[in-house]
Amino acid sequence: QGPLRLKMVRLAADEHALLLTAHHIVADAWSLGVLTRELAACYGAFVQGREPALAALPIQYADYALWQRNCLAGAALEPELAYWTAQLGGEQPVLELPSDRPRPKQASGRGGRHTLCLDTELSAGLNRLAREQGTTLFSVLLAAFDVLLYRLSGQTDLRVGVPVANRTRLETEGLIGCFVNTLVLRAELDGQQP
Repeated sequence: QGPLRLKMVRLAADEHALLLTAHHIVADAWSLGVLTRELAACYGAFVQGREPALAALPIQYADYALWQRNCLAGAALEPELAYWTAQLGGEQPVLELPSDRPRPKQASGRGGRHTLCLDTELSAGLNRLAREQGTTLFSVLLAAFDVLLYRLSGQTDLRVGVPVANRTRLETEGLIGCFVNTLVLRAELDGQQP
């Protein structure tokens, strides 16, 4: 019941499936790609009766964690805090959505899932808009999400947390671990959105 679980399931005499459950504290999505490639390389070597030849890592995750800790310690933290305080302001607004209501003392665990597929024409139009504006599709969709939050809440100063891969150094590309960082993006709308 730990943060990483593996189970091999025999489907047939010559067919198996490896099931992997990893808590986000162990690995992010990028890491799962690294893990998959390395498992495939090791399995391929095993099938051919040879030793796996994985590239040596220039650093370990513990090195990265120490580097992060040192970057956010003492005097180094002050300019970072000053920058983000200037960008986001002091006190953060609470998003008042109409669906917000008092929550029961005991959570029911009930939930729902809604899937929305954008048609080809709309997808192409969104990509075209991103190119015309010199930005990414992500930025266009985030702007649309900000407008949706404005329409639901009436608030013009919004904060949205977005996950970023946070692999800014070449040495981290082959590491398995949780590098994801949540970046808070501020949107200040003028209240004139349709």
